Amino acid sequence: MNTSTLSRRQFLQAAAVTPLAMTALSAFQAKKIPAGLELYSVRAGLMKDLPATVTAVAKMGYQVVEFYSPYYSWTTSQAVEVRKLLDGLGIVCRSTHNGPPSFAPEGLQKAIELNQIIGSKYIVMASPPQITGLAGWKALADQMTAVTEKLRVFDMSAGYHNHGTEWPLVEGSRPMDVIAGGTPKDFVLQLDVGTCVQAGQDPVAWVKANPGRIRSMHLKDWAAGEGRGYAVAFGEGDVQWKALLDAAESTGGVEYYLIEQEVAGNIGELAMVQKCLENYRKLRS
Repeated sequence: MNTSTLSRRQFLQAAAVTPLAMTALSAFQAKKIPAGLELYSVRAGLMKDLPATVTAVAKMGYQVVEFYSPYYSWTTSQAVEVRKLLDGLGIVCRSTHNGPPSFAPEGLQKAIELNQIIGSKYIVMASPPQITGLAGWKALADQMTAVTEKLRVFDMSAGYHNHGTEWPLVEGSRPMDVIAGGTPKDFVLQLDVGTCVQAGQDPVAWVKANPGRIRSMHLKDWAAGEGRGYAVAFGEGDVQWKALLDAAESTGGVEYYLIEQEVAGNIGELAMVQKCLENYRKLRS
C-alpha cells in the first residue's frame, strides 16, 4: 500500500483494519519537516533586491527563510514590509542570524522587536566575539543563559550556531560542550553540519548527545579534496545525510531545516539553491 497515493480518508479507513497503520501515519506525518533556506546563500541577490530574491526562493518551494545579520539595521517599518512579503508568499521566518550586538543589553530590545515583527522565534548568535580561553566560552554560555531568560517572557529563545572553532579542545574541553552544558534546555544548538564535518567531528553523535536541542540545522555540505570544500551542492559531499536527518528527527527535536550554500559557483546563487533543494527532495523521496 503506497500512502503517497492515498487520500487521508482512504488511509484512515485502512487504519481501521490494522492498528499498525496509525503508527505508520504518524511516522509519515513526522517526516514533514519544513525545508528552508539560510538567505546568506543568496546574499548578493538579497542585497540588490530583497523582495525579488525572497520571492524567487519561495517559488522554488522553500517554506522557511532565515535572515542574517544585515536585517538588524532595518527600521521597524522595513520589518513590517518584509513580514507582509513573507505572508503574501506563504513562507515564514523562524529564526535570524545575529552578531554580538544583538545580544548586548542595549541591543537586545531591538533584536526582539524586529524578530517579533517578522515572526521569528529564535535569535541565534551566528558567531561569537573574540574568545581566547575556556573562561571566555563559559562567560559566553552565561551571557546566552541570561538572554534566554529574558526572551522566555516573549515566548522566544536564543540559540548558537557553530563553526569550526568550537570543536577543538580548549584547556581540555570542547567549546561546544561548554556552551551546551552551560545553557538551559530551551537554548537552541543550531548545528552547522558542514563546519562540524570539516572539523572532523561526528554530527550524528552530537545530535544524539543533545536530545531536543537541535531545533534547526544548517544543511551545508562539505567535501574533502582540492576545489571542493563548500563548493559542493547539498547531497554531493561527504556528509552522511540520511543517518543525520534520521537522528535529527528521532532525537534532536528538529523543527525545520535550513539549506545553506556558501559557494554558488558558475551557475549563480539562485540556480545553486534550486539545485540544493532538488537534491534534498530526491534524498527525502
